[in-house]
Amino acid sequence: MRQRQTRRAATRRGGMQSMVLAAAVAAAGLAAAPAGAQESGRLNKVIEALEAGGAAIANREWRFVDMEHSPFSGERVQRVLAEMNEDRDADGRLSLTPLIRIPQDGDEDFKWAVKQVLDLGGFGIILPHVDRGEEAVRLVQAMRYPPARGSSAPEPRGERGWGPGGATRLWGLNSVEYHAVADVWPLNPDGELFAVAMIESQEAVDNIQDILAAPVSAILVVPGDMAIDLGLGPNPPDRNHPEVEAAFDTVLEACQAQDQVICGIGDGASRLQQRLDEGWRFVLPLGG
Repeated sequence: MRQRQTRRAATRRGGMQSMVLAAAVAAAGLAAAPAGAQESGRLNKVIEALEAGGAAIANREWRFVDMEHSPFSGERVQRVLAEMNEDRDADGRLSLTPLIRIPQDGDEDFKWAVKQVLDLGGFGIILPHVDRGEEAVRLVQAMRYPPARGSSAPEPRGERGWGPGGATRLWGLNSVEYHAVADVWPLNPDGELFAVAMIESQEAVDNIQDILAAPVSAILVVPGDMAIDLGLGPNPPDRNHPEVEAAFDTVLEACQAQDQVICGIGDGASRLQQRLDEGWRFVLPLGG
């Protein structure tokens, strides 16, 4: 099913997004990309890698911008994105796609933070501590605009307010072009926004089917909070607690049984290849 979506998306995207990327190059004041570049038509390198059947790994395709355990402010997000704007590839795209973890948990009011991060130019939101399906749905709603007339995917109805001035400048698009692609992938196969629900508790593991039923782009399990939630204390330096690994196995089995939501994991960098071999496709290597 994902392959069919990918082919349809490539067909629909082709002409428009080639112009989008050309606009990004011009807006950034960069030289035109060489002939044959921009073949994927994607601005978001995470989505590009996944549609090609590969994995999307932090510091290779994307940059993890953490605002949960670092001070959060719109000005700081703006500074980070301005810094990233100085590093573009031969196609004129950002060398790494910025995905930003906001400080609010899934059961908090996070809509305002999502709006600010996206309006400044973020390509995706990572929401911590998503424990229930309705929280994942709320993330998608916060990231989407209300549907245009005739939309092929009007639900869940978006709630994002209009004012993407920073995003249009960073993405190199005019407002009409931005509106056309500022939607959550793969719910909208042409979308360039990536919505990530973090799975960090036994409650989330118990509710994994409901969370996967929400049209997020990916789920992301991480060992630290999972171990703390299970009452085990921090994981040993060179491995995870067996109960944490069991929770990961449960989530991976459920995730691989469906074909919409990407299976993601954060874990020690030394276990990167192991996690790729297991089938995790959205990966955040952690220190150690």
